[in-house]
Amino acid sequence: MKYGRLICAAAFLCAAQTAFAQDAPQVTTQREPGKVTVTGTVKSVSTIVGIEPSTRTIWLKDAKDRVVQVVVGEEARNFDQLKLGDKVSAEYSQAVTVTLKKTHTPPSANATESIERAALGAKPGGSAAREVTVIANVTAVDHHSGTLTLKGPQGNSVQLVVEDPEQLKRIRKGDQLEVVYNEAVAISVEPKAAN
Repeated sequence: MKYGRLICAAAFLCAAQTAFAQDAPQVTTQREPGKVTVTGTVKSVSTIVGIEPSTRTIWLKDAKDRVVQVVVGEEARNFDQLKLGDKVSAEYSQAVTVTLKKTHTPPSANATESIERAALGAKPGGSAAREVTVIANVTAVDHHSGTLTLKGPQGNSVQLVVEDPEQLKRIRKGDQLEVVYNEAVAISVEPKAAN
């Protein structure tokens, strides 16, 4: 799963730069009967202050002079286009939507991935996205403890805490939950401003 590695590397870059973030991480929750969506986004901008071509390593510094070291994988084209002083912008987002289904289809899981890389000769950058959809059976609901148990497509069981008692009231043993997980990252590099 080469795209998964790219997404993980970019997520690490954003996580390592959470302190660098120009804006605080934005998290939103949307609720409606039988459906909950939680989304989160982290944005960061930093400056390249060091480059080691032989190991494909760069050092990034934020406006508060904090520095993080990042190894750029072979998936990223045009490493040789990076220069000291270039600005690196990264945006990493995640979303999870859980929907109650009263249907009875076999439990399933599927994933789709996409990647877009910079053109040859351009500054490195690009975007990657992944969506995973899982349908699981509700095998138990405990209103006293606020938990439910799900059985997934591989036969594994997971117990979840449902914080909203009104949502839990809608769920019955034999129902299904569809969980859709999305993550995306976009990275761009802008050349150092001319003096």
